[in-house]
Amino acid sequence: MSTLSYEIVDVFTDRPFAGNPLAVVFGADGLARDQMQALAREFHLSETVFVLPPTVEGATYRARIFTPEEELPFAGHPSVGVAVTQMRRGLFRPGVVLQECGAGVLPIDVDGDGRATVTGGVPSIGPELDPAPLLTAVGLVESDYAGPAPRMAGCGLDFPFLSVRPQAVARAHLGAPVPGVGDVCVFAFDPSERRSHARVFVPGKGVPEDPATGSAALGFGVWLVASGLLPGDGESSYVVRQGAELHRPSTLECEVSAVDGHAVRVTVTGSVVHIALGEITVPPFVG
Repeated sequence: MSTLSYEIVDVFTDRPFAGNPLAVVFGADGLARDQMQALAREFHLSETVFVLPPTVEGATYRARIFTPEEELPFAGHPSVGVAVTQMRRGLFRPGVVLQECGAGVLPIDVDGDGRATVTGGVPSIGPELDPAPLLTAVGLVESDYAGPAPRMAGCGLDFPFLSVRPQAVARAHLGAPVPGVGDVCVFAFDPSERRSHARVFVPGKGVPEDPATGSAALGFGVWLVASGLLPGDGESSYVVRQGAELHRPSTLECEVSAVDGHAVRVTVTGSVVHIALGEITVPPFVG
């Protein structure tokens, strides 16, 4: 019975048993999609990433990213975690590598000290949304709403961003399903410090709440610029704190570049801590 090697790492933290845990699986070249999905269900972490040879000229490697329920075109903490893990294994030296994934070929700057910076895909921003369904989905009420208006935003994976009063963030919880509402990023933003206390609920992907969400942190920069909370021209930095309510505090350091009121480039940086390594059995192929 054949096996694959894997590592478990914690991402967006500088200490073990915090941040967002990630399974990194190596040698998955011959696996079918359903086999990868079965392994992701077995690990039952918010995401599992499979390292594959690239199919695009110039890419350093290919990453396929799975939640327990589905494959994602892109996600932030798997991208940070898989890059640092490969560097530590000696598969490439520190510096800029190119990750091929469903969202395209994305540059990742990997430091020798176990940190990496991911540049998101093309920023996108949607129209203003009614906050009422989003508030209901996270168990909050109209008086908790702070504004500006919610909008969908992303850099490879979109989220609706719901701004609430600071004291409401800790009270948020996954409520009853609301038609038309899937994943929600609920947050309070301090414009003077450019810091956010955020929570990300992703039940549609088999993850009731995520302790650190790099893709949401990237989209948040797009929302901040579009909402006038960060400058519409030049570069700005901001920090996202997430995961405290899950006893997995996480820090996501971000930068956004804007031109004429629109975000054009967003990055997220985080540290990666090694937790465990092992071998896992290859699931049977179901054709």
